Amino acid sequence: MCGIVGYVGLRDATPIILEGLKRLEYRGYDSAGLAVVEGDTIAVRREVGKLARLMELVDAEPMSGQIGIGHTRWATHGEPSRRNAHPHVGVTGEVAVVHNGIIENFLQLRQELEAEGRCFASETDTEVVVHLVEGYMAGGADLETAVRRALTHVKGANAFVFLSSREPDRIVAARLGNAGGLTIGIGEGEMFVASDIPAILEHTRRMIFLEDRQMAVVTRDGARVTTLSGEPVTAEVHTIPWDPVAAAKGEFRHFMQKEIYEQARSVTDTIRGRADFDAGRVRLEHLELTPEKACSLEKVIIVACGTSAYAGLVGKFILEALARVPVEVDYGSEFRYRDPIINENTAVLAITQSGETVDTLAAMEEARAKGAGLWSIVNVIGSQAMRLSDGYILMHAGPEIGVASTKAFTASLVDLYLLGCYLGELRGVLERAQLRHLVNDLARLPDMVGRTLNHGDEYEQLANIFYDREHFLYLGRGINYPIALEGALKLKEISYIHAEGYPAGEMKHGPIALIDEAMPVVTIAVRDHVYDKMVSQVEQVKARGGIVIALATEGDEDITTKADYVLYAPPTPPLLSPVVNVVPLQLLAYHLAVRRGCDVDQPRNLAKSVTVE
Repeated sequence: MCGIVGYVGLRDATPIILEGLKRLEYRGYDSAGLAVVEGDTIAVRREVGKLARLMELVDAEPMSGQIGIGHTRWATHGEPSRRNAHPHVGVTGEVAVVHNGIIENFLQLRQELEAEGRCFASETDTEVVVHLVEGYMAGGADLETAVRRALTHVKGANAFVFLSSREPDRIVAARLGNAGGLTIGIGEGEMFVASDIPAILEHTRRMIFLEDRQMAVVTRDGARVTTLSGEPVTAEVHTIPWDPVAAAKGEFRHFMQKEIYEQARSVTDTIRGRADFDAGRVRLEHLELTPEKACSLEKVIIVACGTSAYAGLVGKFILEALARVPVEVDYGSEFRYRDPIINENTAVLAITQSGETVDTLAAMEEARAKGAGLWSIVNVIGSQAMRLSDGYILMHAGPEIGVASTKAFTASLVDLYLLGCYLGELRGVLERAQLRHLVNDLARLPDMVGRTLNHGDEYEQLANIFYDREHFLYLGRGINYPIALEGALKLKEISYIHAEGYPAGEMKHGPIALIDEAMPVVTIAVRDHVYDKMVSQVEQVKARGGIVIALATEGDEDITTKADYVLYAPPTPPLLSPVVNVVPLQLLAYHLAVRRGCDVDQPRNLAKSVTVE
């Protein structure tokens, strides 16, 4: 949940940056810092904990300058500490950087730089970029060129903002992928950079949004935008209304659309502080489990409602595969009415975005009364579900305004994967090399989600074709069967089209009777161990005159000869594939609902937090 703020102009940058960071505190963080160019040097202040501690440090050790960058950090690589906090400055002290995202290949880059004699002052992935930029500048490159060259070595979805004491009139900002947005604010004789609109909305309403693989050189007189390869870009200037609700939507038409496109970043935020890529393990500090307690588990029961229940079904696959513990999934609304068999060696895990869903809370109370341990995965700090729990995992998805959940769903899936890794290690069922491989897969996940979000036009085209249909069928197998359920739920929630999700193998046991040329069938036919089975389902649908919209793996041309329409997702490790594969189904539902003229953010009869039984 990192936040970025930058300023270049005629005013003192320090108070502007600190106030901007304060407006981003809602996103969560464990340390903060800022760098300001003072004369021919860069002054840096960093502190662990809340922003108030950084402000106290700045009061005690004042700094002043007309250009600066600031950051609130949620740890990924290295513990929360002053030396790991951003901004990071290289050996020469001439370059500073703040960064959102995960550099997938940082270990390789760090080893190469260390072999060249570079010394590192932190445990972070971010610092490798400072050394790369410094190296190119030492060879005569200016800041812009050095950044451009350095970023050719970086893999993953990331956002960077740089400044240099050699060129104290400019900030260089760059975006790779969709893990973190960057906004350029246009003022009068001053310019701003931020990861989120609220940080700079007090100063300007005119903004430019950097797209994937774009770079901006920002001076007090304006911003020059190019691609990372150097081609000029004519950037559109958006005027943001002062209305807080409209402003929060930014460039997006609806909150749901915004939240779908925030998922690369929310996935990154969910990983932060939990996945230790150096050690190759997972930390869940608020769960407080011992190996003895983890090994004593006889069963985990996941209780949830709606979308969260489908996340729980995915969690069953994950926890049983990684922790080798039996898992049941129950609707919160049914759990307490069936006299469940549980004891002190049962963990009941509640999944709830709001933490206030009454059916889920009732299920938790029933579990507590029967002596079970209580865990929760929640998005709202201080919610009732969090307070009831013996241990909890925060989603870190950020505020979700749209009633139909999107980024909270994918955050829940990532949290379940983290829990599986954590329990698998504690229970001694994951070998060290296997655990490291599982953790390393997380580093690539935000970029995979971002690549899925790069597609767009095909969803609008499908919406124009199918917006007037009355029924849809969704089919999936294995760990992606719950994603078929979730895809159908999203469609019915926001477009009011009747949709059903089924395990694909069950189609022949009833739903096949419904298939005709009027009912589209959405199949999750990605390249996994049940791919051939899914292709068989596609052929059965086609044999009965059905229309098939297939979700397939990038590069799969064979499926185009069998399905009528194909949507693509990047190849993803099996246990993480639901996180990526649900995104196209969210986009399909969104565009169908928009085409039908529905109120996407506030569907009829639905509420964000269901607090009635």
